Amino acid sequence: MKIKVLGSAAGGGFPQWNCNCHNCDGVRRGTVKAKRRTQSSIAVSANGEDWLLVNASPDLLAQIAANPELQPARQPRDTGIAAVLVMDAQIDHVTGLLMLRERGTPLPLYATPAVWQDLSTGFPIGPILSHYCGVEHHAIALGGAPIVLAALPRVRIDPLPLTSKAPPYSPHREAPERGDNIGLVVTNLDTGKRAFYAPGLGVLEPHVLAAMQDMDLLLVDGTTWTNDEMIRLGFSKKTAADMGHLPQSGPGGMIEVLDGIGASPARPVRKVLIHINNTNPILVEDGPERRTLAEHGIELAEDGMTFEL
Repeated sequence: MKIKVLGSAAGGGFPQWNCNCHNCDGVRRGTVKAKRRTQSSIAVSANGEDWLLVNASPDLLAQIAANPELQPARQPRDTGIAAVLVMDAQIDHVTGLLMLRERGTPLPLYATPAVWQDLSTGFPIGPILSHYCGVEHHAIALGGAPIVLAALPRVRIDPLPLTSKAPPYSPHREAPERGDNIGLVVTNLDTGKRAFYAPGLGVLEPHVLAAMQDMDLLLVDGTTWTNDEMIRLGFSKKTAADMGHLPQSGPGGMIEVLDGIGASPARPVRKVLIHINNTNPILVEDGPERRTLAEHGIELAEDGMTFEL
């Protein structure tokens, strides 16, 4: 089983088009040692040819161009994307669906009922695509039933509900529903290897922590370094927690959480941060925050990074 990082940045990408923070300005000028990143998305495959796209970034066309596996060119019009799964209805995770409108068949789309409601009303991508390729909606159940796709034989996907808020355009923005945001446990049934993916992780509930303890790969929320990062820099009035993200540093932060996982040398776990905001100092490769991550055995996702489990 392969898991490929198509995009590793948070909404807006890195550098963000209108941002002149230290990181964005520095990477444009070449004064900061950092890699450019597109908005977060991964792809999963059992055979390296048929892929499940997990979240459809606004940068999807650039990501397809950068990853030829997603365009295998077996016929005049072709795609390696067998299906799409969206974990929430946020703009940076669903806008890329519109870029798939030229499909010759309806797009298989996996989403929870809460997310599908948002994509049918507040941000009506479903009705829009009905005028093009169409959408074949598959409801993600949150009652313990795994997701099984014919295109991913011997791969099991278990969704985990996460506490979160729906997007601003959602009909239930102020009344959160179960399924507004999910995490995924992806298992290779042949090797027993497992990965946990959660780019938006703000509350570590007991069932989430329990799932994280038994993984070979953790791809988790790396949005901000501190809880007040966006406020301190003058870019927002919201904390990381207000936006549904757990900061890396400080008591109860992601570093502390990850330090408590994978203590057994018999089953080492790779700990990788993804969905990194453009303001986060961990983007600076020779900075002290990146050195802190390395000291704790934590990696930073990059566009194009591939994991084999």
